[in-house]
Formats: sequence, C-alpha cells, structure tokens
Amino acid sequence: MPGRKTDPLEALRQKLRALGFEILPADQPGRIFVRHHGCAAGLERKEEGGIEFFAPPGRIVAGELARLIDRGYQKFLKTADREVPAGAADLRALYEFNRELRYAAGAPVLYNQSLGSVSDRYIYDRVWHRDEGRQPKAWEETVKTHG
Repeated sequence: MPGRKTDPLEALRQKLRALGFEILPADQPGRIFVRHHGCAAGLERKEEGGIEFFAPPGRIVAGELARLIDRGYQKFLKTADREVPAGAADLRALYEFNRELRYAAGAPVLYNQSLGSVSDRYIYDRVWHRDEGRQPKAWEETVKTHG
C-alpha cells in the first residue's frame, strides 16, 4: 500500500533469512539476534527509523558472543570469562558474516573493513602505561610514574 511504512527490521529479517541467517528472538520487542557462520550479532529498530547494533558482530565461543580484540601481535576472542586466540577460520567466518550482514542491510563497507576483520578493541601492551608518563622499557621491572 502506498501510504504504509515498512518496518526496516522486518525487511532486514526477510533478507537475512533468504541468505541463510538464523533469526533468534531477543529479550525485548524490536530486537533480534542473527546467527550465521558461527557468528552472531544483535540488531534493534531505532526510534527515528533504521537499525543499529545492540550487540556488535562477534564469534560464538562456548555458547557466548565473543568480542574480537587485538593485542598487537595476535587477535583474540573474548567472552565474559574466557579469552582464546582467534585462528584464521575464526577471522574468515567473522569477515564473511560482517560482509553478508552489511550487504543485506545496505550498509556501506568502509575501506579498512573490506581488507579483513576489524577488531572491536585494540589493546597493545606497549600502551598500557600511556597515561602514567613515560613508557616502561622491556628490561625495567618497575616504572616510577610522575606524580
């Protein structure tokens, strides 16, 4: 019907289902979880229209949605109580999941996202003390902070 607005979440749900995504109910109306390739994300309808993440895309590890974090030398999958190294298969699955989800949603894909997996958080050991003054040297046991 010409004057009727379509629900963006329902339209996306239909597209994702056609692409092989599993659609799971969430805790509140207007929210869904989508799962595919061993990955998942939580989507919700925005009040002003459109859709946003309430749980960003991540890999499923031991039944939980894990965030991808980068420690500089290795990417890890982190849940509430566990952290495991992310292997090539994990990164490939997460990349495919994100690509297919963004395609279905009609969302733009940024250049750095198209190159591969982009971590949710970057935690480098060399910046742990960045707010405490000078950086510790590898051979120093303790670092005196300014203060």
